[in-house]
Amino acid sequence: MATPVLLGLTGGIGSGKSTVAGLLAAQHRATVIDADAISRQTTSAGGSALPAIAAAFGSELIGADGALDRAAMRELVYQDADARHQLEAIIHPLVAQETDRQAQQALASGAPLLVFDVPLLVEAGARWRARVDQVMVVDCDAQTQLARVMRRNGLPREQVEAIIAAQASRDQRLSCADTVVFNGLGVDLTLLGTQLGAWAQRFGL
Repeated sequence: MATPVLLGLTGGIGSGKSTVAGLLAAQHRATVIDADAISRQTTSAGGSALPAIAAAFGSELIGADGALDRAAMRELVYQDADARHQLEAIIHPLVAQETDRQAQQALASGAPLLVFDVPLLVEAGARWRARVDQVMVVDCDAQTQLARVMRRNGLPREQVEAIIAAQASRDQRLSCADTVVFNGLGVDLTLLGTQLGAWAQRFGL
């Protein structure tokens, strides 16, 4: 059995990571572990992060549906860096635990390509770099990124700019990349697929 390729996939909000992950799964037999989806599960109704969040931030951050009030928390953490770090200290260990569980399951099943879709891979520093063979950055220009998130999430420009500013810069992400997939203005699924195919060919995928 060939040694599986472990790929760390990242990019700024609105860059198109989910699209790239989907193409890798559909065209190159990737098993995708979505850290963002796991994070959302920990803060959905009954999620494992909710008791600690209520203790740290107050029960008013838990909505009537029993899930995290994401809008209120988003407003808080993008205004207060300490609050953001406190939230990350609660959620990140839980996400890491579930990520490891899913990874072991995928490796046991013989997956040839394991993709860790991690929005904050660069921000996490050496921890992620040490556990993957390659880091792939999905890149796009800032104006395209901004327009996509405003359209997709229905957020005002100022809020999207604050979210982008809280993430690693474009230059920081690119400096960590083994491979860059450009997904800016004018790039369609065919062009994305061509870029990914060239990368996958190097690993026999």
